[in-house]
Amino acid sequence: MQVSRAQFQAHPFHLVTPSPWPLLTSFSLLILTIAAAMYFNGFSNGGYLVIIGFITTVSSMALWFRDVVAEGTLLGNHTFAVQKGLNLGVALFIISEVFFFISIFWAYFHSALAPTVELGNAWPPAGIDPLNPYEIPLLNTVLLLSSGASVTYAHHSLIEGNRRGTILGIIITIVLALFFTALQGLEYYEAGFTITDGAYGSTFFFATGFHGLHVIIGTLFIAVAFGRILSYHLTDHHHLGFEASILYWHFVDVVWLFLYVSIYWWGS
Repeated sequence: MQVSRAQFQAHPFHLVTPSPWPLLTSFSLLILTIAAAMYFNGFSNGGYLVIIGFITTVSSMALWFRDVVAEGTLLGNHTFAVQKGLNLGVALFIISEVFFFISIFWAYFHSALAPTVELGNAWPPAGIDPLNPYEIPLLNTVLLLSSGASVTYAHHSLIEGNRRGTILGIIITIVLALFFTALQGLEYYEAGFTITDGAYGSTFFFATGFHGLHVIIGTLFIAVAFGRILSYHLTDHHHLGFEASILYWHFVDVVWLFLYVSIYWWGS
């Protein structure tokens, strides 16, 4: 009789099997980074290389995540001990993101609290017409906070076994997130300044742009969890990926509140 390795395992931890995806993802990111540098510096065919790097990066990550989903759903490798370690990993990742945004706010307030002569000793600098914080930014604040409430409702519905409430809450969250991204794109289109307009333009678009990127990533994160819920992968006590996406989404919410108060409201 053939006996699997799992039957001999005397511990609750997951010993991962060799995988090609980390190496492939690393090479894909290297291609993407070099191609982006070439494109920004005007090298011929740099745009095509960026597309190739982006496609290979997304493909390798998708294949990698596919294996992780199989390990946690079909193979039963995500025991409670493994889930505890993965939760810790997500928490440490979000802490690293917190410090990333701290550096952005540091750059913003460094110029805003003590504007130099080159900035006209004023903030916003002379010639910059800041966005009205009570128009699109305020609407986006309402949308993002509402999406945080709806995804929390979906989480509690999943725990309580309310499948309909879970699906409805996630759909509302994704729709609100898409509206947020569309409105931010409209805001960028109508802005009277660009990223090249001195310290104000650089810090504004760097801060809000990276937050917008995090919103897109969080939307995809929740969408993947939504697909897994539709496929009956997640249960009321085993939904680590969904919990991680919710934690990430609440982090995005909190960062936006700081962005709105400091950059849109106070900075205008």
